Amino acid sequence: MDLKDYIRVIEDFPQPGISFKDITTLLNDGAKYRQAIDELKELVSELKIDLIAGPEARGFVIGAPLAYALGVGFVPIRKSGKLPYDTIEIGYDLEYGKDTLAMHSDAIKPGQNVLIADDLLATGGTISTSVELVKKLGGNVIGTAFLIELVDLNGRAKLDGIDVFTLLTY
Repeated sequence: MDLKDYIRVIEDFPQPGISFKDITTLLNDGAKYRQAIDELKELVSELKIDLIAGPEARGFVIGAPLAYALGVGFVPIRKSGKLPYDTIEIGYDLEYGKDTLAMHSDAIKPGQNVLIADDLLATGGTISTSVELVKKLGGNVIGTAFLIELVDLNGRAKLDGIDVFTLLTY
């Protein structure tokens, strides 16, 4: 079966006109969750990755197991005020508002190769902000990896030529 068969689509959530892609139904199936991570691993296996960074919260459920599968470290990107140590922060626009993302100031060493992973590429706001955070610490963003890409929203355009690896497109 196609992994899309395990993604629940909820119309008009969180607001009218939005077709929400709910990955919890995929995450609930251990074999399909493993398959998705294994397939993402294959897509990025040729990259020389030192770390994977993932924005909260769904970037954790994709990025952390992918980091484990590749044998590299994971860097959480959190909302402002959620990390206990010295942070760097950047504000950005969301599909439904504004937010700020933060990362520990010592999470990435200059020159490290970082793959940014998340569940979904939509308008690109969260991921482009994540890219900025990594670059601000001197990291090399060598690609981005997603379970799902909403191609009509053209989030790739905000990634300035950074490689995008996606399993499913809508």
